[in-house]
Amino acid sequence: MYTFTPPFEAPTGSPIRELFKYLAQPGMISFAGGYPASDLFDRDGIEAAAARASKQTTRCLQYGPTDGLPVLKEELAKLMARRGTRCAPDDLMVTTGSQQGFDLLLRVLVSPGDVVLVEQPAYPATLQALKLQQANVVSLPVDHDGLDVDALAALLEAGTLAGQPRMLYTVPTFANPTGATLSLERRVALLRLAVRYRFLVVEDDPYGDLRFAGEPLPSLLALAADVPGARDWIVHFSSLSKIVAPGLRVGWTIAPAEILRRCVVAKQTVDLCSSPWTQAIAADYLADGALERHLPMIVAAYAEKCGALCDALETHMGRSIGFHRPGGGMFVWGRLAAGHDASAYLKACIASNVMFVPGVAFFRDNIDHASLRLSFAAPGVGDIETGVLRMKSALDKFAD
Repeated sequence: MYTFTPPFEAPTGSPIRELFKYLAQPGMISFAGGYPASDLFDRDGIEAAAARASKQTTRCLQYGPTDGLPVLKEELAKLMARRGTRCAPDDLMVTTGSQQGFDLLLRVLVSPGDVVLVEQPAYPATLQALKLQQANVVSLPVDHDGLDVDALAALLEAGTLAGQPRMLYTVPTFANPTGATLSLERRVALLRLAVRYRFLVVEDDPYGDLRFAGEPLPSLLALAADVPGARDWIVHFSSLSKIVAPGLRVGWTIAPAEILRRCVVAKQTVDLCSSPWTQAIAADYLADGALERHLPMIVAAYAEKCGALCDALETHMGRSIGFHRPGGGMFVWGRLAAGHDASAYLKACIASNVMFVPGVAFFRDNIDHASLRLSFAAPGVGDIETGVLRMKSALDKFAD
């Protein structure tokens, strides 16, 4: 009856959000969604910031600049400085979550058929956005140290790609879904490859502040200052969603000026501006120092939850599941032994009132059907152990 554009002739939604309907099942314990823990939100700090921000009603309730409220951009530049990256407020734009930043970047840089490199497994919303943009997506392998940069170098050297790659998307610190962190050596090597082969490195960094083990590593953006020419080839996304509250929908993009200017124009046609109301709240919250005061509490809680999940998997599931213990973030990546299909196993788990995300959601090709992602952020410590016991019981029945 209707004629749709090619990307939307037969669109598929998020495979993770398809699982949300099971959350209403009484007694369900969910390791599925990548949601921060609601009980760790700094309600008092956010409410106080909202009260202070609301006193400037024109700023909060009127349209704002497309690239973001100046007061918020100043606070985000200070936050980036604390993370080891020097940037001016004009070097960044505020977006409605970092996912919007990626969408805008694709609009201005990627045409149908352009080659885009992604690590695999990868964040499903990234794969979905690239599919809708009709990009030629080429996947790259990862291991416990993140993206296999040697494999990338070999691919680029071979010259077998169907065109010059436009960009490479990566979550180098506590990746979603694997929890892996790209080593310092690989970070430097990746930046050098970007300069040599002239492709953008798109660094998505929503989890970098959630480190609870190991030594911090500089972001790719920070390292770019030490690699000649690299700053011209990196776009950095970050967000307050995982460290303050996703309901604020505050993300930001740092990019070369010519890219940023075009993204601002693209944003004008999307939403005119991100909500000035929530931007003002975020700016006041950051200016008050509330994030620095509250973040250690979040990190400590996630450390306890991650330990509880990994210890319970080792104790109760033993060799029936292999997994990598991350040093931060929100996710544990696992693989069922004996070649069991995680999607089929999920059905047995849902019947036992526990959920996870099968690995198939994170692959473009060469799918590992035995893989799965577990998020430890949202459930309580007690529920984590109970959930693993339910997974064990379901696996015993499933494997029979």
